[in-house]
Amino acid sequence: MTSLRQDEPVRPTKRDEVAAAGSELVGGPIGRHALLGVHWLTPVRVVALVALGMFALGMVQKLPCYNGGWFFGATSQYVHACYSDIPHLYSGRGFADGLIPYFDKLPGDMQYLEYPVLTGLFMEVASWLTPHGGAIQGREQIYWLVNAGMLMVCAAVIAVCVARTHRRRPWDGLLVALAPAFALTATINWDLLAVALTAAGMLMWSRSRPLAAGVLIGLATAAKLYPVLLLGPLLVLCWRAGTWRAYGRTVLGAMVSWLVVNLPVMIAHDASGFHIREGWAKFYTFSQERPIDFGSLWLLLSQRTGNPLENANLYATLLMIVGCGALALLTLYAPRRPRFAQLAFLVVALFILTNKVYSPQYVLWLIPLAALARPRWRDFLIWQACEVMYFLGIWMYLAYTGNGDKHQGLPPEGYQLAIALHLLGTLYVCAMVVRDILMPERDVVRRDGDDDPSGGVLDRSPDVFVLGRTAHEPQHAVRFEAAPRVRWGAARD
Repeated sequence: MTSLRQDEPVRPTKRDEVAAAGSELVGGPIGRHALLGVHWLTPVRVVALVALGMFALGMVQKLPCYNGGWFFGATSQYVHACYSDIPHLYSGRGFADGLIPYFDKLPGDMQYLEYPVLTGLFMEVASWLTPHGGAIQGREQIYWLVNAGMLMVCAAVIAVCVARTHRRRPWDGLLVALAPAFALTATINWDLLAVALTAAGMLMWSRSRPLAAGVLIGLATAAKLYPVLLLGPLLVLCWRAGTWRAYGRTVLGAMVSWLVVNLPVMIAHDASGFHIREGWAKFYTFSQERPIDFGSLWLLLSQRTGNPLENANLYATLLMIVGCGALALLTLYAPRRPRFAQLAFLVVALFILTNKVYSPQYVLWLIPLAALARPRWRDFLIWQACEVMYFLGIWMYLAYTGNGDKHQGLPPEGYQLAIALHLLGTLYVCAMVVRDILMPERDVVRRDGDDDPSGGVLDRSPDVFVLGRTAHEPQHAVRFEAAPRVRWGAARD
């Protein structure tokens, strides 16, 4: 039977020096005689409340734009770093005129909405809740508020799911709730919908409910493309553990839920027969044809070398394939089977690092995964500092390029430094996660006695296929007084 010690929540102030120092703001670390779980304000509720508070602060940060920056002045929204796509696309994508996404053509070059179907539905529902009378500026303001309210629900869902995914580590949810980049970018676009569905899918997988996990991952993919990448790590992990039935149910759930959302919009019928609707395909054609853009490695190389890198699509695809192959080998050769959250973070980070564009809100994809993969405040805050610098850098660069000959803001060389900081910060966390995989005794989750709390059916399952050495006792483990020992690969009691 599992010992009581292994069921006790992990106290971050006893394991993390940064968390211990930060706890001085609220009275210091929890003492050994503290009564846990007897108050209505549980850790999960605290995390949710903090997440809502930080989200509200992020909304306050957008006030200069809400009061005029979105509507007056060429670069005011950049100077105040409060830009958001939401008010601009209300009229720019036909919502103000009552046009139906994917079915009605838009004026201008875009022609159709360039977002996946579930995100388009989210945008459409918000437009239904927005009054259609009055001046367009007031309607755009209300549209942003409606979307912000809906996205706030998504933020709370993300924080709660992360706090509950690792049963013994609910306080790791504070990494998400207090992440400065989370608050700054939450209302730039609609990414939080996909992030919330992905977090819920990972929670279901951790609870050994693969079909529900697959359904949620499929819905997340219908809102944003990146969640489908999680099926790759699950494939290799289930291959190593031999849990093919669970993986099959996950893939089935993902396929069915994605098709249920997409088929009604994807298939068109006319006199010529059935065919793929042009409006539905716009997201995929736009992603393929889009040139290299802000924040990417390719833009940095292009600006530094003067080469337009017209084959960036090919380069990015090749790098992604090679990187995924390396992650598969890492999984099969690692001395212990990697945790699901570790591989999920690495594959999404790889996609971000190799992609043709890095919009500031893409950091939202990684924040919940980073909190589960490497719940260490020092590394998390180093990465967040880099992302905040990039957040400020892109807006100051746009201010520099958008105000004519004044050139007030960040010149190209400064923006290139901001891109480099983003890339290096992400690579730093990736390096820490890879080190934890190769040296599992350094993994802050495993050295507290757990195997893979986000792994569901994978947790403590024996390996059936490995390419490297079999499981061995850690050689350089950091020993904690009375810390429980975990037997990786051991069957459940």
